[in-house]
Amino acid sequence: MTIPTATARMAMLTAMTTDPHLILHQLFSPAFPVGAFAWSHGLETAIQDGHVSGGESAEDWLRTALEFGAGWSDAVLCAQAATGGDLDELEALAAALSPSSERRAETLEQGAAFARAVHGVWGAEIPETAYPVAVGATFKALGLPVRDGLRLYLQSFAANLTSAAVRLVPLGQTEGQRITLALMPLCAELADKAMAAELDDIGGFAPMLDIQSQRHETLYSRVFRS
Repeated sequence: MTIPTATARMAMLTAMTTDPHLILHQLFSPAFPVGAFAWSHGLETAIQDGHVSGGESAEDWLRTALEFGAGWSDAVLCAQAATGGDLDELEALAAALSPSSERRAETLEQGAAFARAVHGVWGAEIPETAYPVAVGATFKALGLPVRDGLRLYLQSFAANLTSAAVRLVPLGQTEGQRITLALMPLCAELADKAMAAELDDIGGFAPMLDIQSQRHETLYSRVFRS
């Protein structure tokens, strides 16, 4: 998978007409059509099993997902795609890191939706690949600041899962915003680390997150797709 040079150049010229940070905020706005609201990343199972039952446990769960789960792995994949990594290799690795069929669908379907939306708005030919890879390819095609983009990617990841917790636990809206704020320093830290990381630095240990993701498809009643 490659991004045609002419298309990338045209998209970059389009991006130059607008503050790149505003474009980043648009890409990670809840209104950007990737369907993130439909996925809980296994959190729905954790709530039904009682592992997440309030604001404190929700924050702990999300902190683990960011630091030792898909948050970190996605940040490295995204950074590699944004800095010229082989997109086919990165897509294969992203799929291999998905521990369940639902998590695999989560990253591939969101990535495909993201790529289609970017093409529709900016004209950039982004491959319909895993979500972090598609995002990184977009950073490169539109000439967007990668470090700031990674921070917003991670914050969006945390905010989407916080929104799921607000609906399912349930939590109050203010409590959800407090959790999002508390996770911001970690998002910034992981983004900085991902900028200097290599693919060999991908790794973590969060088995409960993977188990809950794998068990989600067997739940009697489900609101989310993962």
